[in-house]
Amino acid sequence: MSVQDALQVIQILTSIALIAVIILQAQAQGIGGLFGGVDSMGLTKTRRGLEKTLFQITIGLSVSFLLNAIIQLLIQKV
Repeated sequence: MSVQDALQVIQILTSIALIAVIILQAQAQGIGGLFGGVDSMGLTKTRRGLEKTLFQITIGLSVSFLLNAIIQLLIQKV
């Protein structure tokens, strides 16, 4: 197994995890959260507990997905 193959497997696993976390986040916020809905008073609420954890995991997975893609591109050029 080459380095490129390993990076592709990591990319696939990261994308599956990212999709799962985004779906969990959408379920936690309800349907209005999918479309960027806010409270009827126009106030936003702070993230706490599971919602905050899912948000942080989403950011981490997104960064790792992007970095992995950049590394794959750099390796292809060599």
